[in-house]
Amino acid sequence: MTSSVRPIDFRSDTVTRPDDVMRQAMAEAEVDDNVIGTDPTIARLEQRAAQVLGMPAALWTPSGTMANLIALSVHLRRGDRFLATRGAHVLANELGSAAWLAGGMPDLLEHDAGPGRPTPETLAAAIGTTGPYFALRTTLLCLENTHNAAGGAVTPPDEHARLLSVAKQSGLTVHLDGARIWHAAVALQVPPAALTVGVDSVSACFSKGLGAPVGSVVAGSEEFVEHARRMRQMLGGGVRQGGVLAAACLVALDRADELGETHEFAQRLATGLTEHGWRVTPPDTNIVLADVPDLPTALSWLDSLGIRTVPMAGKVRFTTHRDLSAADIEEALRRIDDGA
Repeated sequence: MTSSVRPIDFRSDTVTRPDDVMRQAMAEAEVDDNVIGTDPTIARLEQRAAQVLGMPAALWTPSGTMANLIALSVHLRRGDRFLATRGAHVLANELGSAAWLAGGMPDLLEHDAGPGRPTPETLAAAIGTTGPYFALRTTLLCLENTHNAAGGAVTPPDEHARLLSVAKQSGLTVHLDGARIWHAAVALQVPPAALTVGVDSVSACFSKGLGAPVGSVVAGSEEFVEHARRMRQMLGGGVRQGGVLAAACLVALDRADELGETHEFAQRLATGLTEHGWRVTPPDTNIVLADVPDLPTALSWLDSLGIRTVPMAGKVRFTTHRDLSAADIEEALRRIDDGA
């Protein structure tokens, strides 16, 4: 990339930096040791997040990957089979920890109901019937809303309910990777709790789109969170005066309703790319996937224009976020037009 060109960063909605309001909240946070006691700011965040997500309790974690791993570790016994959609974050982006540390045997569900979504029939067929003692036991379903690798695709409440019905009829536990559940809720114009109905656990991130520098939660029953707290400690997630970070997450939660603007940015970017002849998946939220003939060459060319992107599911991923403006979207499209 030419050093004189101002970079426009579409790599992720995690590249945002805390603004002055968030930094002030972090500086003024009331803290205590959250391992040998309870940090009051973390406690406030956990209580509020549980309420927003419609769950009895929640646990702060340093990352979404840790939140998902905690949930899978609590839900699975060694050798259990679990189902997740093709390209799910728990399968493709968490270094095999679901199998390595949680001890689960993953199996794929295809997106035959739309991007990121299996049909109830596909789920039922994948669950199958109980076999002999030496057969795999399917015990867990992992859903993802929004689905990152499917271009930030959302699962509406009615489809969620049908999948939950099939899973529960077969006795499965259900974990929802809701890293960007805030985006799904805004896109569907429903509260986040409407997207967690029936699940046994849900994870959610504050660093994806909401502007916090770090932090997630994993939520479920009181009993689940009790087990999850022990697992967090085993994984090294017992952060001491974590209220400094939780304060940023509380500010981030206040900003969830602002995500609609980043969705509008993604729509404009997708439209502009299409007008320039790119093959683009229409975005539900803030992720735009573009199909290109030569992915490495496309990524390098965009970088030479000062447009920073990443590969995702064999395509170029553009992610819009709160640190971009409408002018940045137009500038990116201008550079692509001029550089073509």
